[in-house]
Amino acid sequence: MSGNYKTMLVAFIIMLLLFPIEGKFKYNYKKGSTWNYESLESPIDFPILKTDKELQLEKSEAASKVIPYYSLKLDVLTSKLDAVKELYNNGKLSRDLYNDIVDALTEVYSNGILKTTQDNGNVIFVDYYGSATQKLESSIYSVQGATERVGQILKEKNYNINIDSLFTAIEINSLIVPNLIFDKIATDKLQRSAIDFISPTKGIVYTGQYIVGEGELITESTEQILNSLKAEYQKSVGYDGNIYEIIFGHIIIILSLLILVYIAIYFSDYQILRKQNEFNFIIFILCFNFITTMLVNKFAAEYLFIVPFTVTALYMYAFVYNRVVLPIYFISLLPLLLVSDNGVELYLLYSIGGALAFATFSIYDKGWQQFLNALYVFLVMAIVHTGFILSTSGDWDSSSLRIYIYLFLNSIFMVMAYTLVFLLEKLFRMVSMSSYKELSDTDNKMLRELAQKAPGTFQHSLQVSNLAERAVVAIGGNSRLVRVGAMYHDIGKILNPQAFIENQTGTINYHASLTPLESATIILNHVTDGIELAKKYKLPQVVQDFILTHHAHSTVEYFYNVYCNNGGNPDEKDKFTYMGELPSTKEQVVVLMADAVEAASRSLQEYSKESISNLVDSVVEKRLSGNQLERADISIKEINVVKRIFKQMLQDIYHARIVYPKRNN
Repeated sequence: MSGNYKTMLVAFIIMLLLFPIEGKFKYNYKKGSTWNYESLESPIDFPILKTDKELQLEKSEAASKVIPYYSLKLDVLTSKLDAVKELYNNGKLSRDLYNDIVDALTEVYSNGILKTTQDNGNVIFVDYYGSATQKLESSIYSVQGATERVGQILKEKNYNINIDSLFTAIEINSLIVPNLIFDKIATDKLQRSAIDFISPTKGIVYTGQYIVGEGELITESTEQILNSLKAEYQKSVGYDGNIYEIIFGHIIIILSLLILVYIAIYFSDYQILRKQNEFNFIIFILCFNFITTMLVNKFAAEYLFIVPFTVTALYMYAFVYNRVVLPIYFISLLPLLLVSDNGVELYLLYSIGGALAFATFSIYDKGWQQFLNALYVFLVMAIVHTGFILSTSGDWDSSSLRIYIYLFLNSIFMVMAYTLVFLLEKLFRMVSMSSYKELSDTDNKMLRELAQKAPGTFQHSLQVSNLAERAVVAIGGNSRLVRVGAMYHDIGKILNPQAFIENQTGTINYHASLTPLESATIILNHVTDGIELAKKYKLPQVVQDFILTHHAHSTVEYFYNVYCNNGGNPDEKDKFTYMGELPSTKEQVVVLMADAVEAASRSLQEYSKESISNLVDSVVEKRLSGNQLERADISIKEINVVKRIFKQMLQDIYHARIVYPKRNN
């Protein structure tokens, strides 16, 4: 277990380096509750910060008061004067009338024309030749007003002219168009300047000034002052005092987290302490949540609502026993309580969201169904967030809506981030739940080959997997792993299927022309053949271990006994003995026992309750007496449970059939 301590040491150093070196505000309070500490006077001068609602209101007011900005387009007048000159050149206007129209257009265009105007006292900025001037909107011509002004000028200079006829002739509607263009960029810049000018504070609290007394009710204004003191403390007082005391406090907190994780592993699945990869993976989950919390809280604390911490529960669900997932997951979320101002809400949000994702993922884990799972997670977190709103401020604002959007994105990111499980599988050399499902699918290439070339062995493997899976669940083992291990334990028989009785058909005996030693050698080779095939098909090491251990160091007794009866030397037993490995996990033991029991059950003459019970007892006793289980982490109590399951399942399989009577002619 020395590797575990090294992993924890690395995790300790990483977390200590990333733990923010700052003091933590020592008071806990909430609007509407009483002040449970001694009377508080301000220890420093600090500004009173405006609330988000106050700032938003002031920004809205400032934005509404921003004066719109317009630019005068000189080329509009030039193009219209060119059009009038063309009319003059074509003989449609006299020289005097041409000059009067030019003067009239120059006047209205120089003043500026908008499409429409309102006489409401509003002021606008107009950029006249590079110089911005404030003007009343009512002093600017509208298109209609400019047309009327042109008509007025022409009447004053030509008393007898018919304006309507003239306007029709010169197409006045095409000559008078807006030349003041709204400048959105300049207006937005003015709006930002107005908003930036708003002060985030509204007064100062001086050193020694009374804030709140013991037992007093914390009002909204008192909470605002306390929030301001807290912000100032974290900003400028965090390093005050002895920095080594803060670091020492961080050391204690980090050690507590690591010890808590170690205890949770010890009592939920002690075997993980012996599996370096799985232990490293769990410490990685702890570090990942810790590091993410610290970094996001430092640079954008509000985004903690968008980080998909729930996916770490699904990562663990993919690799470790279910009973381990939630204890480790809840511990990994504790850093949220340590550093975030919304720590309690965030911890509850992610605890419930992760627990729900863990509970429903086994149902909704394929394709689009994962998004249905994400929807459930979003809904439950949204409900929890609503509960916090109602229990605090009691009203909704833009920040509340923003949090709902963050939670929705959070649930979507959970689905997207789960795809990284395959990367984690490679990094930590473990087998995920998805891989287990693919490996146990009887339609995959290797199992299809087993079914085609060695159908008897395939059926035997199915029976062994059913026996082993039911038994291992009863003793708290990994049923997914056992099923896969049982399906592949005899895969080596593909290379020489007829050498094994379950695949022999007809009356031809494969071993009739072989010596007992030659037959035994062929039988023994199915273990080494299985390892070669497993490596060829790149089966995970944890699956290969079942191939190596399913016979342990047992003997091919049939051919050994024939060998001895024919005058062979009994001391040459090693030539008839499997040179595999002794099982070390309860999963490997269960498959070993299920394999032996299932094979032996085929030789029974009758399938009574007593005969099945005696068979199971004798097979297991042989394994125990031969020291095949001396390295295995399985108790006598668990072995008895496995035996009971085997007996019950074999009785169910080989129950008595009804003999159908023949019908009389």
